[in-house]
Amino acid sequence: MGQLISASIDLNKIDKSKIVAGKNGAKYYNLLISVNDTKNEHGQDVSISENQSKEERDGGAKKKYLGNGKTIWSGTAKQPSSGVSEHSTNDDLPF
Repeated sequence: MGQLISASIDLNKIDKSKIVAGKNGAKYYNLLISVNDTKNEHGQDVSISENQSKEERDGGAKKKYLGNGKTIWSGTAKQPSSGVSEHSTNDDLPF
């Protein structure tokens, strides 16, 4: 299933010490995005938090929420068809 999600984060909440350097001068900030099965009172079903290290998780550090959002489109991907139905029954076949 594919989904489109619209979300935003509060840039003032970003811990700048967690920005990591990548190749060619790129900078990254690792996020954890969670899509919930139910929507809240604002129609939102997506929460965005700061990614935690294993040590932070094991130490019981509280999640730092940065923003939220909502699923704006959800659909199913079409599977390629072989042209033959597995459940087709045709009793008029000569064999």
